[in-house]
Amino acid sequence: MRPFDSARLSRLERNILDAVYRIGAAPASEIAAALSLQTSEDSVRVTLGKLEKKGILTHRRDGQRHVYSPAVPTATARRSALRHLLDTYYVGSSSKAVLTLLDLSSKNLSKEELDEIASWIEQEREELP
Repeated sequence: MRPFDSARLSRLERNILDAVYRIGAAPASEIAAALSLQTSEDSVRVTLGKLEKKGILTHRRDGQRHVYSPAVPTATARRSALRHLLDTYYVGSSSKAVLTLLDLSSKNLSKEELDEIASWIEQEREELP
């Protein structure tokens, strides 16, 4: 199976996967209700089946219904989504993305959060050859 790549998912697949990560294991009816899009429950069920065939979701039976949950670890999904975001909007530049995040949240960051970021940057510098 090829590695998980969120860029290969349709918009509906990404929205459904986002909902599953957000709400956790859930039946199709709850996933459909959690979507911000107007999508029929039948479309959600069909798409859940596609995501399962791709190895991204799994399901277990709970009586008459299927309860879906992620098969891809959250950390893997996050990395894939961030890679897609970086490639799409920042031409692959992590530094440009970090600067944007800092600009967006500069008024909301605490001294402790800024210290944590500075410490991380210093650690990365020390590990450079």
